Amino acid sequence: MGKLALITGATAGIGKAAAFKFAENGWDLIITGRRKDRLSALETELKQFNIKVLSLNFDVRNKEEVESHLSELTVEFSEVDLLLNNAGLAAGFGTIDQGNTDDWDQMIDTNVKGLLYVSRQILPKMKERKSGHVINIGSTAGKETYLGGNVYCATKHAVDSLTKAMRIDLLPFGIKVTGVCPGAAETEFSLVRYKGDAEKAKSVYNGYTPMTPEHIADVIWYAANTPPNLCLNDIVLTSLAQANSFYVNRESV
Repeated sequence: MGKLALITGATAGIGKAAAFKFAENGWDLIITGRRKDRLSALETELKQFNIKVLSLNFDVRNKEEVESHLSELTVEFSEVDLLLNNAGLAAGFGTIDQGNTDDWDQMIDTNVKGLLYVSRQILPKMKERKSGHVINIGSTAGKETYLGGNVYCATKHAVDSLTKAMRIDLLPFGIKVTGVCPGAAETEFSLVRYKGDAEKAKSVYNGYTPMTPEHIADVIWYAANTPPNLCLNDIVLTSLAQANSFYVNRESV
């Protein structure tokens, strides 16, 4: 029997790169996403690796959708070895006094509640088997707070705390829990944050070479394949040009 990974937010960026990384190494996959066309296209692409792929079209913010799709998985997709809680986003940028409350709700509902809803469905079966691995995608924004990032940073701090809590809660059951916290990576992240303003999004990466989704997928793959008695608890990664959220060498290109 091959191993099975469930990847949320698999239609772009880190999630998509991770899906290809695991697929090309023979893992079966459950991939989830909001955009049905992209999800279907990805499922077709992944089948070139002769693996089993189940695509589930739902929004992690919707508790009822999460429950209906994940509570009744067929036998061949019911034993998830790895849960990659990747779905997340930043919406808007500015100070709290001028904040858009719809943006706040979107970030909190996706980055925090969505992670919880999915985990709630998958963890009980991992506990029954006393095996499994949860990898939560955090951020350097969950390690420090920067001007204009307030609520996004708060959600990623929550992911960091929940990752630690999961590791404690699941310790008696032999389940690994890893936090992977990237800095700037050139994905759709900034385009989403700036509401489709491509010029603003591109400016985030001016003057240096940021990480790619594939770089982060390589780290996720490594974390998922450590010896059984080893757990990488917390991984923070950035490009060489970035020391943290505040210090970036924009003359490094």
